[in-house]
Amino acid sequence: MKDFQQIWVYLAASPLLHLTMTLVAYQAGVFIYRKARLNPLFNPVLMAIAAIVAILVVTGTAYATYFEGAQFVHFLLGPATVALAVPLYRQFEKVRKSALAILVSLICGSATASLSAIAIASLLGASQLSVMSVAPKSTTAPIAMGIVEQLGGLPSLTAVLVILTGILGAMFGPLLLTALGIRDWEARGFAIGVSSHGIGTARALQVNEAAGAFAGLAMGLNALATAILLPLVWGMFF
Repeated sequence: MKDFQQIWVYLAASPLLHLTMTLVAYQAGVFIYRKARLNPLFNPVLMAIAAIVAILVVTGTAYATYFEGAQFVHFLLGPATVALAVPLYRQFEKVRKSALAILVSLICGSATASLSAIAIASLLGASQLSVMSVAPKSTTAPIAMGIVEQLGGLPSLTAVLVILTGILGAMFGPLLLTALGIRDWEARGFAIGVSSHGIGTARALQVNEAAGAFAGLAMGLNALATAILLPLVWGMFF
């Protein structure tokens, strides 16, 4: 065990170690996911996170040290988000025809996501600080953390809840929509995008391009709506 720790200390000095570890963990998750015939319960993001957390705990590696090496993946989140415009462009005619339905769905979905989180947290006896931190859980992480920081909440708690929401939405959202009899790909994608942001959008893109396009649109619009409306509502009622 002592020899292993010495080897790890040597390897950890290279920033490429944690980048490689991240990529290998995700590819292993994708492999298992495909072997499970795309069963949403075997979400590759969840499995990759679990594997990386286990390695960091066992090796005693600080998150800051890990992130220093893996931050290139973080940087790629920007280009990946912009790339969502490609399937959206291909589905632009469907988006144009569904403009009214999209607007109504956005308002209802965004309000439900935030208000339900506030209501559940309040009923469970959470402090006002925690309630504030959970409110934008369905918004993409950078914007959710920015909103909470502006309101005086805990961005670190928000980040965890946002990731958890995305993973759970990607895992169980499609099953719930199927159980409710919702078969339209555009409607399914938009619902997943509003409730489960980027992780849910990635799942939708794997299943159907139209669903992925509407999920990406929903993710962006929900982030914008939440960033504008949530601080106003919070200031008026809390």
